[in-house]
Amino acid sequence: MPAAAASSAIPTTAQPFLPFHRALIEAEEIAAVVEVMQSGWLTTGPRAKQFEAAFAQFTGAAHAVAVSSCTAALHLALAAIGLQEGDEVILPTMTFAASGEAVLYFRARPVLVDCGEDSFHMDVQRIEEAITPRTKAILPVHYSGYPCDMDPILDIAERRGLKVIEDAAHSLPSSYKGRTVGTIGDVTCFSFYATKTLTTGEGGMITTEDPEYAERMRILSLHGISRDAWKRYTAEGSWRYDIEAMGFKYNLTDLQAAIGAVQLSKCRSMRARRAELAQRYTQSLSSLDAFVTPGVPENVEHAWHLYVLQLREGVLKIGRDRVIEELKARGIGTSVHFIPLHLHTLYREYCGYRAGDFPNAETRFLASFSLPIFPGMTAEEQDRVIEALHEIARLHRR
Repeated sequence: MPAAAASSAIPTTAQPFLPFHRALIEAEEIAAVVEVMQSGWLTTGPRAKQFEAAFAQFTGAAHAVAVSSCTAALHLALAAIGLQEGDEVILPTMTFAASGEAVLYFRARPVLVDCGEDSFHMDVQRIEEAITPRTKAILPVHYSGYPCDMDPILDIAERRGLKVIEDAAHSLPSSYKGRTVGTIGDVTCFSFYATKTLTTGEGGMITTEDPEYAERMRILSLHGISRDAWKRYTAEGSWRYDIEAMGFKYNLTDLQAAIGAVQLSKCRSMRARRAELAQRYTQSLSSLDAFVTPGVPENVEHAWHLYVLQLREGVLKIGRDRVIEELKARGIGTSVHFIPLHLHTLYREYCGYRAGDFPNAETRFLASFSLPIFPGMTAEEQDRVIEALHEIARLHRR
């Protein structure tokens, strides 16, 4: 093989594939599911209510409503604040599909905002500039697991009469200046998807301090049927119910809640393990000038849902996509968080956004990728990732 061809070849490995994520499901979760199955009550019931109560206590929130996904949570939160067709919601372009599509469900307009120059979070100054008479809410996304700088966002919202709905899909558990995420904005939405820091397979939770919001979201989450309609199949329930509003099928089942309750009991220990892995990544990779390791702002607790590495411009001969291919060939899974919303067809055609509108987000998108980080990850598995990145940095240096 010619030398030039050999230098560009991607190596392969016979080692087992290391996935981007592996959920920590242990004997306790399995036993809890079996117990629910043996109980004869599978759908939304007493365990879902117990899970809500435990989650509210864990976060310190006054109210918690269990739902089928974080997307459902965002949809219900926007419904609770009375979002209408033609209203506007300010949110970052650097986020997942759910943050924007929940706004579009109302035929409202998602007003996208660029990242700050030194952060994946949306630029607070640009939030102020994006406000119009139609703006109804600000929707900050706590990217990767640490909270946005909430004080200036809350200040803007208070001065301009706006609601704050937090997308906390990445950030359980985390805190901002001593305040637990879940108790800061008007409504907070969490995800329990399979890759998240707490999983029920699919699922989510909404927290709020407002009893009226909580009641409305609870009713809307199950077809708009009157409160505690799930009890109609119990000894103390009644077959009679009233449909009070046009609702949705967004309830969390007892099977899922059983998993969630066990996961919640070890949420802190799982977070501690993620933090150990993150610290080890940073210690082992910060010596490589090819990559930029993530920092942690002062006065926040990071959930470490993601460990996002960035390529430093001009150091390697290859780009982000090729680095991902090289890692995959070595049996290592990664992901990218996220393709900015304004680059997708829907937001170009429906909202009129174009490539180039948000340059900071585009720069970060093209340079970043997420490494495997999960509580059950072994030191040997992490060593493989670290060694592979050192090798890639050495082989492809300019």
